[in-house]
Amino acid sequence: MSEVIATNQTILVVGGGISGMSAALEAAECGKQVILVEKNPSIGGRVSQLYKYFPKLCHPKCGLEINLRRIKANRGLRVMTMTEVTNIEGEAGNYSVTLKTAPRYVNENCTACGACADAVEAEFDDEHNYGLGKRKGAYLPFNQAYPERYVLDPAIIGTDDGEKAKAACKFDAIDLDMGESESTITVGAIIWATGWRPYDAGRIQPYGYDRFPNVITSVEFERMADPHGPTGGKLLRPSDGQEAKNIAFIQCAGSRDRNHLAHCSRICCMASLKQSTYLRERYGDDAKGTIYYIDIRAIDRIDDFHQMVKQDPNIRFVKSKVASITENKENSNPVLHGVDTEGYHRYSNEHDLVVLAIGMEPSVPANGFPMEVVLNEEGFVELDEKNGAFFAAGCSADALDVNRAVQSATAGALRAIQVVNKVAGAEG
Repeated sequence: MSEVIATNQTILVVGGGISGMSAALEAAECGKQVILVEKNPSIGGRVSQLYKYFPKLCHPKCGLEINLRRIKANRGLRVMTMTEVTNIEGEAGNYSVTLKTAPRYVNENCTACGACADAVEAEFDDEHNYGLGKRKGAYLPFNQAYPERYVLDPAIIGTDDGEKAKAACKFDAIDLDMGESESTITVGAIIWATGWRPYDAGRIQPYGYDRFPNVITSVEFERMADPHGPTGGKLLRPSDGQEAKNIAFIQCAGSRDRNHLAHCSRICCMASLKQSTYLRERYGDDAKGTIYYIDIRAIDRIDDFHQMVKQDPNIRFVKSKVASITENKENSNPVLHGVDTEGYHRYSNEHDLVVLAIGMEPSVPANGFPMEVVLNEEGFVELDEKNGAFFAAGCSADALDVNRAVQSATAGALRAIQVVNKVAGAEG
């Protein structure tokens, strides 16, 4: 890896999801030197794992493609994948940042031909598909991955598969001796855009996510609905691989609950409304969806989408906090139990599949930051002067949808630009 050149007029962006990409581009296109680091082998984040956006139901791939073109065209923006920040010292305008870069075992000679993947036999759970499918030990993370370069799983290094991958490459791109590297850079400001992670559905004991195969999360369902996903767009029951045409969507799974996440995750209502359209798209009049909700938090054009879904005769709304889920042992169907608060009658409703609209929490725990940072009670980074020139963007700052995350990224970029402008002025 070539030496990283950075000064106190450089802006460091940590996290290569939609917020990090947006913040980095905003700053770089204002003429600033920017380094974007991402711990995974490629940038794109959770947006790359979406099938469609709400409310327009357009595909994220278009926006990702535009951003990737902008990144490739900007010489002031450097992208470092498989890289994490391990330590930050200093103050606003002059931070010393330690970076640790994990080995990819594939160098820049890679043409993404796929010969290495064809050669290896070992398979692992596919992270991009939330473990719903398998990937090879030599793999391209997803079909729009950037850098467009393969990566070897560390588990095949030192095995026959590693040697097979090396032998199959015609371009001398496989480097089995590649090791971890560490570097220290100086930057003037830091934009923290490490994003969010889905709340652990297994902790919601009454819903049986770990016990019942036909209870899945909204992020898993999103990958399943994608034609490029693990099932080719078919909505399949994990228990038997049969198509699920009667699907329950449970709102606030882990959110607005003092036993789990106290905050509203803001995306769950719209995620379920959006995903109910996937069901109709796939199965037409044979589809039957039921949305169990506490209340629908939707305003303006989002509420227009909500009202459109409510008009669908094949989508039913049940105002209820589902109390528990059991399983019909004969067919593995989940059975939902609770009380419909509009009429106050008890129900035990059976479905082919249950989708939990899982809550959103910061991807970095409170004790995982490389410097002391002011957080709120939910673990999101506060906008506080004590944080100096360490600015959160997107879902590091709050639970946000994509639109608001991009707005937050722009705000973070502007704050960072102000800091490095002051540095430049003081040194000029």
